[in-house]
Amino acid sequence: MSYQATAFKVMIASPVDVPAERKVIREMITEWNNVNADLRRTVLLAVGWETHSAPEMGERAQAIINKRILADCDLLVGVFWTRLGTATGDYASGTVEEIEEHLRAGKPAMLYFSNQPVEQGSVDQAQYQRLLEFRSSCQSRGLLEFYSDLSEFREKLYRQLQITLNSHEYFSTAAIHEALPLAATLPASAPLSKEAAVLLTEAAAADGQIIYLHMLNGTLVQVGQENYAGDGDARSLARWEGAVDELEHLGFIAAQGNKREVFKVTSDGFDAADQIADSA
Repeated sequence: MSYQATAFKVMIASPVDVPAERKVIREMITEWNNVNADLRRTVLLAVGWETHSAPEMGERAQAIINKRILADCDLLVGVFWTRLGTATGDYASGTVEEIEEHLRAGKPAMLYFSNQPVEQGSVDQAQYQRLLEFRSSCQSRGLLEFYSDLSEFREKLYRQLQITLNSHEYFSTAAIHEALPLAATLPASAPLSKEAAVLLTEAAAADGQIIYLHMLNGTLVQVGQENYAGDGDARSLARWEGAVDELEHLGFIAAQGNKREVFKVTSDGFDAADQIADSA
């Protein structure tokens, strides 16, 4: 069934030495949509110069990209490894220009730096030194993320996309919320997912809280003594993570503290749990 949705454009910004990471970003955006789009009425659209630009004359190439592509983007994901990129005349590189212009517009940017090993003889030392200088300047202006391989990058990006979309004020404005379905207006024909219903009813029947932790040895989505994430595969884990997202979005649970590791069932959540129990 068709429905109206809010679309957020995600700009993929990077030099040329991280093509695998650019592919992972697109994959994680698709996975986020698979789990969240129907419920949240929100869609993420991956945007990059290689897929969204067309030949045009009259200005600097990067200025054209900024105007035609970057200006309409809501979130930027930037990735670096050994290179900073080619200077544009106004900035140290095209990627740096995209990041700085995006931040200047007051929009959120998520920056990742790879610690993957590389053969020293294959590294352009001038490029690497410029990258280190840029990274140092970024560290004084915000929170950066580092990763050691593609698997870690994939896991961190997917989890941190959830955090950014759930908690950043850019995605919490009144105008955006007006476009999202409120729990009070959901029709009876739009029930909770199976996983969300399980978490809500079990939490309401226990101590009223859900523990949600990301650890080195896996993810914990726990009610009482039961870890529902368990040792499941990535798709199963995504469903349980999506269930937490779903319940919070509907106002049935609320995060306690900035770490967002404990969620308490709200008054509306207890009412919804009662309705589920009554209809069982």
